Amino acid sequence: MGIKSRLTVLNFLQFFIWGSWLISIGNYLGGTLHFGGAQIGAVFSTLGIASLFMPTVMGIIADKWVNAERVLGFCHIVGAGLLFYASKVTDPNTFFWIMLLNSMFYMPTIALNNSVSYVILEQKGFDIVKDFPPIRVWGTIGFIAAMWVVDLCGWTSNSIQLVFSSISALVLGVYAFTMPQCLPTQSKKDASFLSSVGLDAFVLFKQRKMFIFFLFAMFLGAALQITNAFGGSFLESFKTTLPDSFGVKHSNLLLSISQISETLFILTIPFFLKKFGIKKVMLISMFAWVFRFGLFAIGNPGDGLSLLVLSMIIYGMAFDFFNISGSLFVEKETPSNMRASAQGLFMFMTNGIGAMIGGYCSGLVVDFYTTNDVRDWQSIWLVFASYVLFLGLIFPFVFKYKHDPNAVENFQH
Repeated sequence: MGIKSRLTVLNFLQFFIWGSWLISIGNYLGGTLHFGGAQIGAVFSTLGIASLFMPTVMGIIADKWVNAERVLGFCHIVGAGLLFYASKVTDPNTFFWIMLLNSMFYMPTIALNNSVSYVILEQKGFDIVKDFPPIRVWGTIGFIAAMWVVDLCGWTSNSIQLVFSSISALVLGVYAFTMPQCLPTQSKKDASFLSSVGLDAFVLFKQRKMFIFFLFAMFLGAALQITNAFGGSFLESFKTTLPDSFGVKHSNLLLSISQISETLFILTIPFFLKKFGIKKVMLISMFAWVFRFGLFAIGNPGDGLSLLVLSMIIYGMAFDFFNISGSLFVEKETPSNMRASAQGLFMFMTNGIGAMIGGYCSGLVVDFYTTNDVRDWQSIWLVFASYVLFLGLIFPFVFKYKHDPNAVENFQH
């Protein structure tokens, strides 16, 4: 098997593990174990908590002491054990701590997977910019494939999804050790401590434009966790009224349209950034989130299925126009000596603090609109839509940025 094929398998499995449970775990926790909204939200907040520091810690280990592919393999093997243990746990507090530990070992692997891919492609003489994206897209395909397997096997509401994810993690953990060596470079041994842990990028907060950007990045990062945490539970709630509907019987297949849409909207980003600039693109993202949640409020798996499908399609725009475009904006607006740190800061604000806030606060909203285990989903989704609408209304007045079409030509590479 050629090296690009081997890296394709690596990326496929990387996100196959996550797709096995991330979207459907809410069904299991809420519908089967009867966790409360705050308890489900807390589980999803573990992704944010772990993202605050663990990618940095594991990155330093891989950079200075241990081969990156071995750190990657070790993290997945430990994660496999934790996921298997989680499948046996039914207590909310214990489940939270086990999933927090799992997140501490899984979240760093996203960056480690990229690092291993970059190093190996470079070792073999490939063009990273040209050859990595077609490899990385298989990660999203892996995520979708895992969702489909879990759905078609009927595991969305039981713990088998965690066992399945555990087995996948073990396979990838062992597989990672077979990859070509990615030796520690220690290229930053003379860098300051703040630089080595990515904290030098915090100087960007001194710029009003970047401060506002990162602040809204945090708020939008919170929005991302909402449908991850409660999209499945929402569809599960129709089991009593619409038990034979497609959206209830195959909730993961319906939700996977979001990831399919994501892969397609990525292709439109160069055009939109070139035409409208980051400010308008982020505004489009915010209002896409409003429609995403609003369509959930008025849709259902029965006669309102088309509204839910439209919501899934809009998700691709809501996610990509913020996450991918935001990352490109950071790349363009920061000095070359701190671009890596700035990307880490962007992830820190979105997948770290933002995800943590989104997990906890969305759970509180769900509990507020829950009476005798019955959730008023329409009010819940309208609250979330109103939240992002508020962001969208104030963003253009506080974020000052003048678009120059000629300055973003590099986005079309």
